[in-house]
Amino acid sequence: MGSIESWREKAKRLRNEIYVLYFAFGDYRVPWYAGAMTAITIAYALSPIDLIPDFIPILGYLDDLILIPAGIYLTVRMIPREVLAEYRQRTKLETIPGKAKWIAAVIIISLWLLVLYLILESIM
Repeated sequence: MGSIESWREKAKRLRNEIYVLYFAFGDYRVPWYAGAMTAITIAYALSPIDLIPDFIPILGYLDDLILIPAGIYLTVRMIPREVLAEYRQRTKLETIPGKAKWIAAVIIISLWLLVLYLILESIM
């Protein structure tokens, strides 16, 4: 199954790839469809709300174990290699600023609240 250290290393690589995607998001060399997929992947990875809530046994963690890595994999495949190489190097030197993390969190929570509102409106 793999040691705890190998799982930690894989988790660290996934987190690093999220940072790479964050930095590459606004790059003009990234095609629009890759930018859209990047936004979706980053939003889902950073979202405090999961598609399947974590309290549901086994299924709750499947989205974290399958959807996020799959989103990262697909997104990375859409971005030119030279762009990825440049931003992988950049992530070794700097991290995402704390202010950007808060802004992303506010946007993500706002979008989830909007979706919830639209669902409730359609029901009533």
